[in-house]
This record gives sequence, structure tokens and C-alpha cells, in this order.
Amino acid sequence: MPTPHIEAQLGEIAETILLPGDPLRAKYIAENFLTDCVQFNKVRNMFGYTGYYEGKKVSVMGTGMGMPSMGIYAYELIKFYGVKRLIRVGSAGSIQSQIKIKDIVIAQGASTNSSFSHQFKVDGQIAALSDYHLLASAVNSAQKNALPFHIGNLLTTDNFYNFGRDDWQPWANMGVSCLEMEGYALLLTAMSLKASALVMCTISDSLITEEAMTSQERLESFHEMITLALDIV
Repeated sequence: MPTPHIEAQLGEIAETILLPGDPLRAKYIAENFLTDCVQFNKVRNMFGYTGYYEGKKVSVMGTGMGMPSMGIYAYELIKFYGVKRLIRVGSAGSIQSQIKIKDIVIAQGASTNSSFSHQFKVDGQIAALSDYHLLASAVNSAQKNALPFHIGNLLTTDNFYNFGRDDWQPWANMGVSCLEMEGYALLLTAMSLKASALVMCTISDSLITEEAMTSQERLESFHEMITLALDIV
């Protein structure tokens, strides 16, 4: 049963999984939010765990940085382990003045500067959309709990350092909310395999104000987003 990148046996991964980029964040979520956790993966130190949240079986696993890495893990989780609901819980950089550090962005869809969609052989550009039911549940829960959140389009980029100046401005002019590096790949992979996916990100830095969290702050300060994701599984 193990795949080239995941050593779990069939049944060890829940039908719902949270996907942070950082494997240490997956470990942190497992240790601080889940009960009765069992580690199912450590291949390439991409830690994965299954446990329970309020009686519901749920898994969490790191995906690494970038669309190729996300594409590999999302494909294997859905195709070989039967995962049905995948929720990215990541970090992002704001490119809108009203979106502040520690705000949550719930992605209605994702844009990209990548050629990731070419593999699907569509004659044109396909929109990468979050699953409506997961999206609606997340919005309802965020409203109920008075969380600082925004709904919108995000940019999944292949280039981390290209946006040090004003390369992001045309995207901001089109209303794109923030920049990250994995969401588009998750959404398209899930769409192609008939699974449900949602992308949520906590704002860790702002390209407008140049504020930024430390890596430790990113690891530990995403509690509202993690609880929001777990509430809708």
C-alpha cells in the first residue's frame, strides 16, 4: 500500500485531512488539537498524523513548499488512500491594505502564474475553485465566531522572491487578496479526482506594510484558522 512518498497503510488516513505546508506545523496541530494521535508518515520528514477532534476522525500532514510538492501529496492522498476532503491551512502574504496580519483568507478560488494546469489538457485556462460546501461551512463558522476573515481570490505563485518590489501590483489591481504557493495545485488536483478541497490561509506578512511574523510566530499563531478548519470537518 505505501506510495513513493507516504508510508501509511490503507485505513490509517482519515477521509478528511488538514494540509499545512510545514511538517512541523502538522506535528504541532496533532499534538495540540487532536487526541489519540498516531503518526502515519515520516518519509522525507513530511510528518502525517491521524487522531480525533471532538469525536471526529481527522488527519493532518505537511505538504512542503510549492505546487509540485502539493500536487504529489494531494494526488496520492486522494487516489491511493481515499481521502475525500482536503483543507489547506497555510500562510500567505497580503497585497490588500484591508487584509491585516493574522487575518484569515478563505479562498473562493485561486489564480496562478504557473503552468500547473497544462497537464489536464484543457483548451484554455481553467478556474481553480474551492468546494462550495466546505467554503460555505467555513464562512458560516467564521461569522459565528466573529473571526477576522476575508473571502476572495488568491494568487498561487511559483516565485517567492519575485514579489519583493511591485510585481504583485497588477494582481492586487484585479482584486487578488494575497500570495501563497500551494493552493492552486490542491484545488485543481482535487477537482480532477472528484474530491472536495478548500484553501484557507492566515496572513503572516504584508507586502504593503512590510510587517512579517517570525517562523515561530507562524507555527504557533494560527490557532483561529486551525480551529475553524477542524470545526467544519
